[in-house]
Amino acid sequence: MVRALQVGGQFKVRALTRSPGEHRELADEVVEADLDRPETLKAAFDGAHGIFLVTNFWEEGADELKQATTAVRAAKEAGVKHLVWSTLPDAEAVSGGKFHVHHFTGKARIDRIVKEAGFAYHTFVIAPFFYQNLAGILAPQEQEDGTLGWVLPLDPTVRCIHMGDIRELGAIVAGAFAQPQQAGHGEYLPLVGDFMSFNEIIDTLNRQGRQLSFKQVPKEVFATFFPGAAEVADMLGYFEAHTYLGKNAQDEIALANKIAGKQPSKLSTWAQAQFPPKASMA
Repeated sequence: MVRALQVGGQFKVRALTRSPGEHRELADEVVEADLDRPETLKAAFDGAHGIFLVTNFWEEGADELKQATTAVRAAKEAGVKHLVWSTLPDAEAVSGGKFHVHHFTGKARIDRIVKEAGFAYHTFVIAPFFYQNLAGILAPQEQEDGTLGWVLPLDPTVRCIHMGDIRELGAIVAGAFAQPQQAGHGEYLPLVGDFMSFNEIIDTLNRQGRQLSFKQVPKEVFATFFPGAAEVADMLGYFEAHTYLGKNAQDEIALANKIAGKQPSKLSTWAQAQFPPKASMA
């Protein structure tokens, strides 16, 4: 994110962290700030034209609504002109309450707070299903027959996953700050490099010399696999029924690419450089 904002020298970037002593070289300025300590935000936001705000659902004890509300209020009081909020689709609203994907819906419910705060400009960016998940939290596992593959509660033939290299979200954020007249009036800008079924994901990876497999299992079975598996199962069920973005978002994707000034990377490009070979995927 910082590097994307620094490209071209248009912005002076202030990075906020709970441990500034560990990140002195991160940006032009590195300032202590903590979303759980409102008293640290006033000085951190003072003099800033724009703020990119994101909260971490997965951090133990995090209250995203409280954190975001506090940060939005502090930004408004500090005179910030442009707030860019990293949101996600409201899975509960999209599905009529059928799917409870808390890390999606929790962020979506903060959108209204941002809209009503009265900033001169505000923008919503949407992170996709990370390509990096395929080598991380959802990396293929060794199966009983010795192969590597996925066991998921998802129909692998349904094209439903909006994907991208999360490192490229910064170009959209930088573009939004640079072009507020085009992207500062509540536009939603999703990062999407590919839109695939899981079979298409596997085919893409296998064409590069891998031998990956897939097995579909019931949601109830998958939910017992590991702590938090039930949340992942609901998320995948939501994808299958409604897609990651929950709608046809071609116009929003096109605007995001225009604002970023480039097309996002395809899965095949990312995988060539980043997806680990079989030998390291134990």
